[in-house]
Amino acid sequence: MAYYTKVLQPDEQVKYVGKLHWTIYRNAIALGVLTIIVAFFSLSLPDNQRWIVLAGAGVLAVLAIVSFLGAWFVRTSTEIVVTDKRIIHKVGWIARRTEEINITKVETVDVAQGVMGRIFDFGTVLIKGIGGSWEPLRRVASPLQLRNAIIVG
Repeated sequence: MAYYTKVLQPDEQVKYVGKLHWTIYRNAIALGVLTIIVAFFSLSLPDNQRWIVLAGAGVLAVLAIVSFLGAWFVRTSTEIVVTDKRIIHKVGWIARRTEEINITKVETVDVAQGVMGRIFDFGTVLIKGIGGSWEPLRRVASPLQLRNAIIVG
């Protein structure tokens, strides 16, 4: 059960549920591709050298899996929810950190997207409330939809 479903007030309606973009897996993808390249390179080597290169490919494969699992855990344990009354941001599973702000206390919502962010539709969202601001929400999928859900409030 999602965290936000446990903390919703009886008359509170969910307007938007955000998530982190799939590009959070970029390191795991790069390591996986490198693993494949090294493994294919080993085919051109003599048998007495092939096992050393294949061992290196095995290490890269383990690193790719660990990187993938870490990114998956971060992506699945992060919740970004906009309701008609507040914004909820939760990170973590066992050690949890949450931030909440009333919609009426939001001053501005800034969105930063680089070239790759525009192409793949991800970016950084910074929510500024009256008297302070949140830590930037990085690699958010569809950041403009999140901004619009907050602004329309």
